[in-house]
Amino acid sequence: MSGGLPPAEACVTRYALERHARERPDDAFAVFEGGGAWSWAETLARTRKAAAALQDIGVGQDDHVVVWLPNGPEALEAYLAVCYIGAVYIPINTGYRGALLAHAVENSDAEAIVAHRGLAPRLAEIPAARLRTVLLAGAGEEPAVPGLAFRDWRAAVAAAGAPADPPRPIRPWDLQSIVYTSGTTGPSKGAMSSYFHAWNGMNEEAWPCLRADDRMLVQLPMFHIGGCFIAHAMLCRGGSLAMSPGFRTETFWDVARETGSTAVFLLGAMCAFLVKRPPRPDDRDHPLRMAFAVPLTEEGARFPERFGVEVRTVFNMTEVNTPIFSGPNPREPGLAGRARPANELRIVDEHDIEVPDGEVGELVVRPRLPWALSHGYRKNPEATARAWRNGWFHTGDAFRRDAGGNYRFVDRLKDAIRRRGENISSFEVEAVANEHPAVRECAAYPVPSEHGEDEVMVAVAPMPGAEVDPAALVAFLVPRMAHFMVPRYIRVMDELPKTPTEKVRKTGLREAGVTPDAWDREAAGLRLRRERLE
Repeated sequence: MSGGLPPAEACVTRYALERHARERPDDAFAVFEGGGAWSWAETLARTRKAAAALQDIGVGQDDHVVVWLPNGPEALEAYLAVCYIGAVYIPINTGYRGALLAHAVENSDAEAIVAHRGLAPRLAEIPAARLRTVLLAGAGEEPAVPGLAFRDWRAAVAAAGAPADPPRPIRPWDLQSIVYTSGTTGPSKGAMSSYFHAWNGMNEEAWPCLRADDRMLVQLPMFHIGGCFIAHAMLCRGGSLAMSPGFRTETFWDVARETGSTAVFLLGAMCAFLVKRPPRPDDRDHPLRMAFAVPLTEEGARFPERFGVEVRTVFNMTEVNTPIFSGPNPREPGLAGRARPANELRIVDEHDIEVPDGEVGELVVRPRLPWALSHGYRKNPEATARAWRNGWFHTGDAFRRDAGGNYRFVDRLKDAIRRRGENISSFEVEAVANEHPAVRECAAYPVPSEHGEDEVMVAVAPMPGAEVDPAALVAFLVPRMAHFMVPRYIRVMDELPKTPTEKVRKTGLREAGVTPDAWDREAAGLRLRRERLE
């Protein structure tokens, strides 16, 4: 350790890969859904060939490379190759096109992109910015875009020789990646991360529940930290990973069995989808031993009993490093856990003054070591200054801490609802509404009230083959939540609008307000009052 930072062999992609390939060349590192596996030795050999292919088109240390691929062998190969030569990995969402794509390409300042053939025609729709070379992977036709040179990724890798060493050693504080957060109110921000940051949030101290022999199922895309950072962490830890094209409720357990996965990271909605499936005789016939459920919902709390899997929950985001981690099988929805020793945490008001235990405020984080968090937003000094003001990173999330040091997630600050003097957590409304067996997912948000402040509105998407009756949903909610939390308006939609990283896009729902298809509880004669106490 140097000044508290680990040696490069522990957290820098190139050196960790070389170390494990040297020490355990025949052990499996990567297994792919649908077939195929790479040993550590094969992973290193593939990475070196791909790295040389990048160098052959002029990519050098510190250069920026955009990777625009779905999960699979080529996505992993490109990620490792970029990092192996000390270039900067910039994954972008495969859903990007138009203005979103143009923003990411311009913001990246990359001259090279590794792109799927099926996506590459979208480059003709936007300014090329600094892009010059496109390496094409996957099936499809080669597009023609003026100003861009197209080459075949597989042919380039096959023709490559041995890569040259980077001009200088790659250090833990060097820039490893720029990962774009999903913008719901403006353009996505590119969070810059060092190798140390990418490792620090998922290393042995951050995620102590993972074992050296665990195989982590990667279903979240590689443009999400639940994809690329998990892959980096498992590589550095010497574990293994299973890569899936993406989460699918119907095949989740089949994929876990096929790949021998023992651990997985699940978003809260994924837990709900799995728990709401009808019970099966083989619910516990699988190799999975533990799962992260983030955030912890009612379904996440029920996951261990149903599937025989240990559950943990954490609080994390692209910019931080798992500052909060739970013990095994927490039961209370919204609980995030306790603080990691690696950081200082505070809960503050709008003036950054710490609030007493039990009160709600914004969670802010300050690491004890340099480079342990993202060090800013790419080409966005204003957003960087706002987020890191007064020396603390501001998460934008409302939390409550109890006297025992347990942190509970309350809501995204911008999603809080104020109704007739009551502060309402949209997260808590959603957690209860999601318990209804016909509800696949939902979003709670404020809409203007004729009485001032807000009314509560919920958009719901039904389970496949099910229907959601708004009056029946209200009847379900009334005995389960405070009267002031029960939604006045319910809108049933086939699908909820999503950001490119599959978060519900509440901005559009709020802007739409009370739509003509919304059901109004009060217009239906269902008015709720506070219970009178004698």
